[in-house]
Amino acid sequence: MAIVNRTPDSFYDRGATFHFDDALRRCAEVVEAGASIIDVGGVKAGPGDEVDAEEETERVAPLIAAIREQHPAVDISVDTWRAAVADAAVDAGATIINDTWAGFDPELVEVAGARKVGYVCSHTGGATPRTRPHRVLYDDVVASIIHTTTALAERAAGCGVPVEKVFIDPTHDFGKNTFHGLEILRRIEEITATGWPVLMALSNKDFIGETLDRPVGERVAGTLAATAWCAARGVAAFRVHEVAETVDVIRMTAAIQGAVAPLNTVRGLA
Repeated sequence: MAIVNRTPDSFYDRGATFHFDDALRRCAEVVEAGASIIDVGGVKAGPGDEVDAEEETERVAPLIAAIREQHPAVDISVDTWRAAVADAAVDAGATIINDTWAGFDPELVEVAGARKVGYVCSHTGGATPRTRPHRVLYDDVVASIIHTTTALAERAAGCGVPVEKVFIDPTHDFGKNTFHGLEILRRIEEITATGWPVLMALSNKDFIGETLDRPVGERVAGTLAATAWCAARGVAAFRVHEVAETVDVIRMTAAIQGAVAPLNTVRGLA
C-alpha cells in the first residue's frame, strides 16, 4: 500500500504530493514500483491546520478519480475518519476505506458496508483524531489492540463489508509510545493469529526514529528491518513510502521461507 498524501504539511514528504499533478505522477511511480494499493489522504495525521470535510473531499476525490482512470487494476484506499469524505471517495473510485482513527465516526464503517468496499480497522486507545499520545497507559497493549480491532472487524462484516476485504491495523504511534510500538512487533504473531489479515503502517514512524535516534529522513533502514520481521510472521500488507525497497524486502522474506522462487537464477547453474 503506497502512501500518496494530498497535504501541504505531511510529516515525511513535506507536501511533495500536495499539488494534483505531483500526486498523480507519484501514483504512476508507485504502481511501476510494485504497489497494489494506493492510499490517498487529504489531512495530516498529527496536529496542524484545520481541514474541514469539504476541503478534504476536494483534495482526495478528484485524485482518486484520476487514479481509477489511469490505473484501473489498482485498489485505491482513502485515509479518512469522516463518513462523508469516504462516501465521496467511493463515488470517485476508492475500493477501501482506511479508518486510521478507529471508528471515531461510527457511520464510517456503515459507508463501507453499504458500498461493499474494504475497510481497515485500527486501534488508537480512544484518541481524538489529530492528537498526539500523552502518557498513554495500557494493562496490555496487544490485548487492547486485539480486542478493539477484532470487534471493529466483526462490526464491519456485520455491516456488509466483504469479509475478505477487512484488515486490522495495530496502528503504530497512534495513542501509543515507542515501548508500545516495539512490544507490538515482538508479539505480532498474537495479532496475526486472530485470522484477520493484518495491515501495518510502519513507514518512517516516530517509534522507529526514537528507537534508533534518527530524524524523519533517516529511518528507512529501521523501517525495512521492522518490515522484514513482520513479513516473516504473517503480516499481509504494508502501508509505505518506499515502495520498491519494501517490495524487495517482502519478496526476499518470502523466498527465504520458500514461498516464492528467485526471479533470475543463473549463478552456478550453467
